[in-house]
Amino acid sequence: MKTPLVKSATASPPMRDSGTAVPAARGARPGDRRSGRGPGHRIRRHLPSSPWLFAAPGLLVVGTFSLFPFFSTLVNAFTDRRTLMPGKFVGLANFQELIHDEMFWIGLRNSTLYVFGVVPALVLLPLLLAMLVQRNIPGITFFRSAFYTPVVASIVVVGLIWVWMLDDRGLINAVLEAVGIGRVGFLSDQWLLLLSAMTVTVWKGLGYYMIIYLAALANVPRELHEAASVDGAGAVRRFFTVTVPAVRSTMVLVGALASVAAFKAFSEVYLMAGPSGGPAGEDTTLVMLVQRVGTGLTGRVGYASAISVVIFVVTVALMLLVLRADRKEDA
Repeated sequence: MKTPLVKSATASPPMRDSGTAVPAARGARPGDRRSGRGPGHRIRRHLPSSPWLFAAPGLLVVGTFSLFPFFSTLVNAFTDRRTLMPGKFVGLANFQELIHDEMFWIGLRNSTLYVFGVVPALVLLPLLLAMLVQRNIPGITFFRSAFYTPVVASIVVVGLIWVWMLDDRGLINAVLEAVGIGRVGFLSDQWLLLLSAMTVTVWKGLGYYMIIYLAALANVPRELHEAASVDGAGAVRRFFTVTVPAVRSTMVLVGALASVAAFKAFSEVYLMAGPSGGPAGEDTTLVMLVQRVGTGLTGRVGYASAISVVIFVVTVALMLLVLRADRKEDA
């Protein structure tokens, strides 16, 4: 009888020929290193272009509605373009005209006063409000929602409500007359009108910055307040020695955001003062001046663009000043 041939368990694998592909080992998975190809290989192959394809829609929106208008405004600032007329290059003529424009200096004055009147209130008051509503007591959710409601309300609706309240025959003047004080010209006096617009801006922004402070206060360790209480520090002293240093970076952020928003104030003043900018246009802001000069069939787009460039430069300078002040305090 012939003895059957038995393959040895240690038999060496077949030799690889120079022109013959060796099949993948049985049981090898697509992602296995032995297969040579898998999901990792496909990701590496498409990596250079795939992120740009995902980002393309967002970049298209930003480029269309942000970058293109920005560069278009920058170019128009050096031309005499009008609404229905393509302008020609005039160099710095628009900026030279700004220096001698009385309305420009009135708008710059009012926008600057708006910053100094609104920013300190929007830095401090939302912090105090956040400290009040951060406590977990019954019914606190209702107050948080109530304080945040003006943020989601339309600025047009908010402005009209305040106009009706501050009008000569409005609710506030009716109450003042009833108690014997008499009517106050909130919307007819130059400075009271500007102060009323600032009040509306602060009232509408309280809830927004309150939410930012709530997030910052949640990260303040409770042990710091407990240690200060053990040392005999009262509520006011704990506020200045514990709370303020802990949220100082957030206060800088709020100050920068509020400064930019205040310098570009438009809706509140426009609704209260009207298109003319109050009595003799004395309450006109820079953004209102841009709207007045650059709109209409004969709008001076080039001159309005020059004012817009000034607004951009001032807002960037405000942010840099706030950041520089923060760095000095850190040093």
